[in-house]
Amino acid sequence: MDTATSTPGSSASSAGLQDVAPRLTRRVAAASGKTTTTTAPFTGAPLAELPESTADDVVAAFQRARTAQRSWAALSPRERAEPFLRFHDLVLERQREILDIIQWETGKARRHAFEEVYDAAAGTLHYARQAPRLLRPQRVPGAVPGATRTYHRRAPKGTVTVITPWNYPIALPVADAVPALLAGNAVVAKPDTQTALSALWAIETAIEAGLPEDLWIPVIGRREEVGDPLIDNADYLSFTGSSPVGAEIAQRAAGRLIGFSAELGGKNPAIVCSDADLDWTVEGVQRASFSNAGQLCISMERLYVHDSVYDEFAERFADAVRGMELNADFDYTADMGSLTYRKQLDRVAAHVEDARAKGAEVLAGGRVRDDIGPMFYEPTVMSGVAPTMDACAAETFGPLVSLYRFSDEDEAVAAANASDYGLNASVWTRDTARGRRLAERIEAGTVNVNEGYGAAWASYGAPMGGMKRSGVGRRHGPDGLLRYTESQTVASQHFVGLGGTPGMNAQTLSTMMTASARLMKRFRIR
Repeated sequence: MDTATSTPGSSASSAGLQDVAPRLTRRVAAASGKTTTTTAPFTGAPLAELPESTADDVVAAFQRARTAQRSWAALSPRERAEPFLRFHDLVLERQREILDIIQWETGKARRHAFEEVYDAAAGTLHYARQAPRLLRPQRVPGAVPGATRTYHRRAPKGTVTVITPWNYPIALPVADAVPALLAGNAVVAKPDTQTALSALWAIETAIEAGLPEDLWIPVIGRREEVGDPLIDNADYLSFTGSSPVGAEIAQRAAGRLIGFSAELGGKNPAIVCSDADLDWTVEGVQRASFSNAGQLCISMERLYVHDSVYDEFAERFADAVRGMELNADFDYTADMGSLTYRKQLDRVAAHVEDARAKGAEVLAGGRVRDDIGPMFYEPTVMSGVAPTMDACAAETFGPLVSLYRFSDEDEAVAAANASDYGLNASVWTRDTARGRRLAERIEAGTVNVNEGYGAAWASYGAPMGGMKRSGVGRRHGPDGLLRYTESQTVASQHFVGLGGTPGMNAQTLSTMMTASARLMKRFRIR
């Protein structure tokens, strides 16, 4: 396995973050003076000093946000879209700065950092263009044709809490906050502390693009301190993270009867059919399994390969994985970077060692690479992973994928669905129609044919989210924006009242309404 060991930061100095951090952290709602220090995954050295918010800071942030939201909601959707059209351009123009910040905070390879920077720009552009149409009042048939005129409109929820994790620190905050803002809400955002500068960069850039102050307010702090007030003061809550934490948050949100959406964990399957193009499939599955060192909720962890191609695929896939380059450089040479947290490294190592001890075979990888950096782990492929092993059913969330054989499609679909999770899946076949038929049988919110995750994720007009324990609600598509709105119906009555003409008795009215109902059915009147 290629393991370049050039000095981390060869094209980006971590000292530069000391200049950037004060500019970005000034918008954090934090008055106590308490701070916390993050660590660079590439080196293990201190990275940035960040302010810590208290529960009182969260309450104050909501008060400011509610004041700003009133005038923002009064603007038209087209007016609200203008800052985000400029935001799209600024993200692309200034990508070098944010790519460096993302790499320092997460340790991911630059190619994977670029994926989320591009996503932040492209997803924003989609919603900025679609929001005026999605939010336009809609006429609907009234109670009495011609006499009742009815429309429904979308009103903002108010102030929304957006809680996002560390693995995609600009893509996920932008994907959830921008539609909420376009819908006329304010946002109080809680990014993960380790990667907060990336989210703060997005907020600063949006304000520079014309977003009014106090509409997108960040707080940074420990869950024990800021978690409850983020739920207790919100009009709606969007969360991305683990399934157990998502369930806890959902219970508290339900107690307040506020809306809630969540993208949670995944143990995502890929099905490689007998007719798959192996050149295409090896490359695609490799990318789908090891993007961001496998720290991606929609990455592949289970590969089901048809008997007729299993041996060839396994050999070619393992060879490709062994040839991946790992380094801590700020350029596009690395195929995979570091893990972000020590707990993730420990989890990957524990899953591999547990499986190896119980008889699984390591086909590629399987080692900590602290010669490159403190949190590097080789991309790993295993076979013979059985239900008694931790790696079989539990989400690893790291660079580990397991191979399994199957002999017919029913067997493959049953195996793919034998999970508590249902976030993402993929099917690999030369026959696209066959692939789509298989996809429709898989219990997952998104299924890609001849791609691992990008085709469905980046189809911004289509909803994305999980089934089973993988989530509630959807981001992307119309749902991704309309979840942040209340639907209001307005109906006006003309010419004739619903109680009949003055003096009409109830029996006459019922006779007329019965005749009217029959006529509407006969002539297909809506």
